[in-house]
Amino acid sequence: MEDWKLDFEWLRIRHEIKDKFKRSDLPDLNAVLFLIGINELGNFKDKFTKEEKQDLMHVAVCKLLSQDGHYEFTGRDEQGWPHYQLRKKMDAKGVKEQENIIIKNIIKYFNQTNHL
Repeated sequence: MEDWKLDFEWLRIRHEIKDKFKRSDLPDLNAVLFLIGINELGNFKDKFTKEEKQDLMHVAVCKLLSQDGHYEFTGRDEQGWPHYQLRKKMDAKGVKEQENIIIKNIIKYFNQTNHL
């Protein structure tokens, strides 16, 4: 995906999330990962602990990278949390390249699942 298209699609998704949740600011990458994690968990509650928030973001990253074969869904635990197993490491070099891969997969996730 060309850089301008990546930027455009990422901004579009962030605006749709902002509008849907009636927020004044655009969500950042962490906020979007948190929302995807909640969606994948399938269980929303008013308060999550700091550890649960980190776990939700990890679930989101695993789900997103599973689209490229980096992770494989292995099932849910007794509390209903999804678990993934690493299949292949990312070849991305540097934080920016890793972020771009995650953003591309966020775009793919929202386009395929039509969650907005």
